[in-house]
Amino acid sequence: MHFWSERLDPEQHDVRGFSCGEPSLDTWRREQAVPAAARCTARTWVWVDEGNAVVGYCALAAHKVAREDVPNRIGRGGLVEIPAVLLARLARSESLRGQELGAVLVADALQRVGDATQTVATRLVVDALYERIARFYELLGFRRIPDSSLLVQKVSDIEAALREPG
Repeated sequence: MHFWSERLDPEQHDVRGFSCGEPSLDTWRREQAVPAAARCTARTWVWVDEGNAVVGYCALAAHKVAREDVPNRIGRGGLVEIPAVLLARLARSESLRGQELGAVLVADALQRVGDATQTVATRLVVDALYERIARFYELLGFRRIPDSSLLVQKVSDIEAALREPG
């Protein structure tokens, strides 16, 4: 099956059957994604199949982190507050469980952030919902912000990883 990502359009995308198995993520997509876009507080990108059914989504929002809170390699030489993009939500349908597509969905979100940083400089921050999700992001190269559920990554590191041959 082939999937692609597009900005969420409630008139075009079939979200009725989407469930990721995490009620807070399903509720946010159902109740907050469209209002957040209207308020310009988050942009939601959906992963759709050939029938335009949503099988995954991510939400990106502007954010900032304090330089003193991030690992030295990430914050060194930066401003007191570092501009960031928050990967606020990321979910894939339960129907895709076991297909190891989580990292592909993350890569799609990272590509969007990389494209945006050609215009606006930033870091990328992830807010992990659970410890197992934080470990997943650590395996992808993110570094934890101590005493929080946030992880951070330099966009230049992300861009280098996306350029590496698959």
